[in-house]
Amino acid sequence: MSEDNSTLFNQSLEKGLAVLRAFDAHRRTMNLAEVAEAAGINKSSAQRMIHTLEQLGYVRKHPLTKRFQLTPRVMEIGYNYLAADTLVDVANPFLAELAQVTGETTNLTEPDGLEMVYVARFVAPKFIPIHMPIGSRIPMYCTGSGRAYLSALMDTQIDTLLGASDLKRHTLHTLTSMDEIRAQIEATRRQGYATNKEELFLGDMTIAAPILGSQGLPVAAVHVVAPTSRWTLEEAERKLAPAVIECARAIRTSIRTL
Repeated sequence: MSEDNSTLFNQSLEKGLAVLRAFDAHRRTMNLAEVAEAAGINKSSAQRMIHTLEQLGYVRKHPLTKRFQLTPRVMEIGYNYLAADTLVDVANPFLAELAQVTGETTNLTEPDGLEMVYVARFVAPKFIPIHMPIGSRIPMYCTGSGRAYLSALMDTQIDTLLGASDLKRHTLHTLTSMDEIRAQIEATRRQGYATNKEELFLGDMTIAAPILGSQGLPVAAVHVVAPTSRWTLEEAERKLAPAVIECARAIRTSIRTL
C-alpha cells in the first residue's frame, strides 16, 4: 500500500484497485483469504472491497466453489484508455503498413514504470513463438522496445530506471550486467534501433525503435518480431531495422501535426 498521507489520497480506492490487480494468470480465482493476502490488505478490508466490486459487476463468485474471479467488465477500463490514446490511433496505419512490408508481427508499446505495455499489435499470419496480447507487460532492461525507449532518455534517467529494475535472468541469453545493458543502449543510440535476441523468451527476437513526442522525449516504441526460426540477427538488422526506424519516424511526424 502507498505511504501517501495526503488528505486527498483515498485509501479505500487504493485497496479496491489492489484487489482487481491481484487477479492474474497465476491467480485466476481466489477465496477471500487469498484475495487479502494477494492484495496486501486485511481480511475485513478484502471482504468490503470484494462485496463492492461484486455489486458493481467487476467480480463474481462461482456458485459451487465460492471462489471469486474477474468479469469481462474489467476490460472496459483498459479499453477506455486505448480509445482515448491518440498515439494508438496515429500509429495503427503505420504499424499495419510495417506488418505488410516486413511480413512479420508489429507492435506498439508504451512505458509504465519499469515496464513497456503493449497497446497496439498487428499479427502476421506466420508463426510467432510468443503470444503477447494487448495489455501485456515486459521489462525495459532486457527487451528491444524497452532499450529503444531508454536510449532516448538522459543518462541519469536511464541509471535511475535500471537501478530500480530487478535485473534477473529470464533465459540463458538475458543480459543482467549493468555495463552490458548500458552498452546495448549506447549501441541503440548510434544505430537508431535496438535488438533483443531471446533474452526474455526463447525463439523470440525483436528489432525496435523509439517514438519521440513533440518535445523530443520518448513516448513509446515500435518493434517487429523476428522469430529465430526464420531470421538471424544479422538478417533482421539488415532487412527489418530500416523499416522499423522509418515507421517510428513517420509516427513521430504525424504526432507533430495533431
